[in-house]
Amino acid sequence: MRADPAGRTPVATPGAGSVPPVDLLLLGVAIAGVSLSAPLIAATAAPALAIAFWRNAMAVGVIGPVVLLRHRRELLAIQRRTLLLAVAAGALLALHFGLWVPSLGMTSVASSTALVTTTPVWTTVLLYLGGHRPPTMVWVGIAVAFLGVLVLTGVDLSMSTRALAGDALALAGGMAVAGYVVLGARVRRTVGTWAYTLVCYSTTAVLLLAVCLGYRQDLAGYSGTTWFKLVLLTVAAQLLGHSLLNRVVRSLGPSITTTAILLETPCAALIAAVWLGQTPPVAACPALALILVGLALVIRADRVRASRSDGTRGGSPDRSTPSPPAPSDSRSATATPACGRSSSRRSRRPWSAPR
Repeated sequence: MRADPAGRTPVATPGAGSVPPVDLLLLGVAIAGVSLSAPLIAATAAPALAIAFWRNAMAVGVIGPVVLLRHRRELLAIQRRTLLLAVAAGALLALHFGLWVPSLGMTSVASSTALVTTTPVWTTVLLYLGGHRPPTMVWVGIAVAFLGVLVLTGVDLSMSTRALAGDALALAGGMAVAGYVVLGARVRRTVGTWAYTLVCYSTTAVLLLAVCLGYRQDLAGYSGTTWFKLVLLTVAAQLLGHSLLNRVVRSLGPSITTTAILLETPCAALIAAVWLGQTPPVAACPALALILVGLALVIRADRVRASRSDGTRGGSPDRSTPSPPAPSDSRSATATPACGRSSSRRSRRPWSAPR
């Protein structure tokens, strides 16, 4: 366990003491929750955009009363510029869902999940454009992941142009989350988890509702089974899964937790194969492996650099190579603020975003 440079809650480091078995169990439950997201969306008999709307609207229905009863003062204290940034982050999250959820009806769960989880790559690119200089190994990881993307899209193109279009939507969805992550990290410097989450998810739900109404998507009239799947999607992925990731990162550390999140792609592919009969082509397996290896290199290299920077003695961490925003719950820095602590007790969180 090491102390946070700013004097906040101590952050666990791998190998620092014994790992609580219960947290390993909770980590497994969390990975199962987020892995269920893509197969569950693919199995839900409702319009894609309606699914995206309802999972956010239901999340707001759970978070809203908590914020209004316990964090109202924090919500009202948000400054205008910060509020606009939070709304912009919510708009990018809406774009993410509007792109990624429809992709699951066009390409396989395995391909869609692998491509949308490339968010750390695009986050690194955005931070580089903003002046951040990542280590060489990060660029190696990006190159490996991008090679996997090229191979995977080539495989899907050989199957159908529709599958290729689905790949493009999933990849664009991952890019949108990168913007959401970077903006959200700026907001979270002064705004706590609950208030930010309510503003962000509310914006996402309102924008998706407008799109659904504009395109005349059916928002009701579903079967009981479909409503059950929508509730399960919200609870398992958007609330339970990411909340548990926020819980275990305090004891397991960001490196272990972030690396474990990479299991989402193979787990989602396995669930889809057993439940939906979606078996990825043999040729796609090497591509999926390349993407996962590339992401692991990006995450690992950045965590090592951040640890060295935090360990700087005799002053503040080295500013010549600024680190990316403190990761938050599978694709980055504020990615899943759903059920964390207030900003005064923030810990580093894995690169992850709600799906």
